Amino acid sequence: MTFQPKYSLTFSALLSAMVLTACQPEQQQKVEVESPQSPKTAQSGPSQIVKSGLAEPLVEHIYTADPSAHVFNDRLYIYPSHDVESGIPQNDNGDHFDMRDYHILSMDDVGGEVTDHGVALSVDDIPWAGRQLWAPDAAEKDGKYYLYFPLKDKNDVFHIGAAVSDVPEGPFTPEPEPIAGSYSMDPAVYKDDDGEYYMYFGGIWGGQLQRYEGGTYNPEDVYPPDDAPAVKPRIAKMADDMLSFAETPKEIELLDKDGTPILQGDNDRRFFEAAWVHKYEGTYYFSYSTGDTHKIVYATGDNPYGPFTYQGVILEPVLGWTNHHSIAKFKGKWYLFYHDSSLSGGQTHLRSVKMTELTYNPDGTIVTIDPYLEQK
Repeated sequence: MTFQPKYSLTFSALLSAMVLTACQPEQQQKVEVESPQSPKTAQSGPSQIVKSGLAEPLVEHIYTADPSAHVFNDRLYIYPSHDVESGIPQNDNGDHFDMRDYHILSMDDVGGEVTDHGVALSVDDIPWAGRQLWAPDAAEKDGKYYLYFPLKDKNDVFHIGAAVSDVPEGPFTPEPEPIAGSYSMDPAVYKDDDGEYYMYFGGIWGGQLQRYEGGTYNPEDVYPPDDAPAVKPRIAKMADDMLSFAETPKEIELLDKDGTPILQGDNDRRFFEAAWVHKYEGTYYFSYSTGDTHKIVYATGDNPYGPFTYQGVILEPVLGWTNHHSIAKFKGKWYLFYHDSSLSGGQTHLRSVKMTELTYNPDGTIVTIDPYLEQK
């Protein structure tokens, strides 16, 4: 999660303006947007390279974002952030994203009733808490459920915490301290076929990953030059207790198809935040947000640590500045979970979780999704 100003534009203008106005200082007033435009349409056919992702929010009684989806006990569970109106002015550190608790959603069937299980964890329950409960994830092992969350400590430094429950919907009991050796944000835990678990994490700008470029925390932001390899996401194998790392976090190489590293100045492809890993037909898919170019993209590799080779775009920009996702298989189909700001009329810090079917080409590449395309 990161900052971008709101815009006083119509829905259609917002979509085209996001890239042009990214990173500009906040000067606009609070957004006032009419109902979304009539969806774009496309004709299906063998030459089509973009598919429809048109979808409605899964819930409308609260604002939700950053969905991490998992199937537990044949039921689909979604672990999102819970957006609230904090009243904090927007800035580059994302202070206006001042989320304070988590609500877990679940459903038995796609398109069926969505259950909000209420507050699963609150910042008030966490002994080491400072502020800002950002994008979480969850995992299950041996009948226990683990909720992983990024949170700033009392010194305003992000770490990743863990909480435990006997049921997937919580409530969750947090550990008294963050995971030793953890930093930055956006944890995503992947269970491999051999039963090993890995945490992927990191995010630049407000996520503070750039402050660890020297291996230890630097209170100042340090970015590589534009022509040098970009800041890398991190991975750490989880210990058996699921509450600690079994190793020191490692950097993940993201490569172009010619084998060279993705560069810091390559804003269309470099890692920004929101790592997620899934496996399809034996290949590991590492997907992530490009941040200030507002896309969800992906790279592939042959093991959990990478390197991963860039392949293309999964999700084109959504309404609102942030783009954050997960991918899960449920009842024989693959789905992309994401958010946008359509329900709030374009307010970038008040988002809503959506889902749409994900499809693959015969060669294993993912068909790009346009979130506002209506398929005919």
